[in-house]
Amino acid sequence: MRILFIGDIVGKPGRKILSNNLPMLKKLHNIDFVVANGENSAGGNGITKNMAEELSRCGIDAITLGDHIWDQRCLISEIESIENICRPANLPPGNPGRDFVIVERDGKKLGVFCLLGQTLMKIKADCPFRAAAEMSAKLSEMCDAVLLDFHAETSSEKVSMGWYLDGKVSCVLGTHTHIPTNDARIMPNGTAYLTDAGMTGPWNSCLGRDKNAIIEKFLDGRPRQFTMAEGDDRICGCIIDFDDSARRAKSIVPLIYPPFKNADILSDGFRAESPQNIGNPASSEDSDAPSQDSQGALF
Repeated sequence: MRILFIGDIVGKPGRKILSNNLPMLKKLHNIDFVVANGENSAGGNGITKNMAEELSRCGIDAITLGDHIWDQRCLISEIESIENICRPANLPPGNPGRDFVIVERDGKKLGVFCLLGQTLMKIKADCPFRAAAEMSAKLSEMCDAVLLDFHAETSSEKVSMGWYLDGKVSCVLGTHTHIPTNDARIMPNGTAYLTDAGMTGPWNSCLGRDKNAIIEKFLDGRPRQFTMAEGDDRICGCIIDFDDSARRAKSIVPLIYPPFKNADILSDGFRAESPQNIGNPASSEDSDAPSQDSQGALF
């Protein structure tokens, strides 16, 4: 089973680059399922049913959310009717929406759920670790693989969740901070982990917003409206391979498409010349070197 996970989709630029490129990427890398965080799809704030359907038409199978879940108030009445979207499972009781999604293809089932971190987050949420234990136990009985999108601010909370769920879910993938981290790895008990998958949207920006307004606020401290940015659109995420029989991850490969222009000087595993080369996989067999089997399968 091969999963493409896409980091926070930001506004129209994020939706457009997926519409133009996701079908190609799915075919190029033989993707079975696509999961994406869509909480910033509506101008950087929330998501609507129409936008969720637009993302599904692009080829996204399951959509996760985060702290901007209710920014578009219409979603409160719409979310129950969107079958492939799940809200954070640790929202307080009484919130509408599904706390998990199961997608199936060729007899294989992938369970997807998301959680909100508690540290430095403005939205009220219950303990993510208790919710993670409950959700992982429930979904593991029903699915061949289980994916958690942990939408949290601090790396310490995300790393702690990775260790806590190692061997209990197939992967723990972080979102929310919009900057991809360089720590993709397979945990000792077979869980694929990445602190943050990054942002899908305009990189001529500060986290998807107009960079000049944010710089000016840093300089003088006055409040400003942070409008959506435009330009240098990219898809950020990762590709995870699972061993279905062993029920553990085999490799996790960061993805940035198109690659940044200086990517070829960062590592021999990153080449800007070809869109087919998406990175240097972290393998369950050898965490310090690329797996030849995984590399051959991807490239």
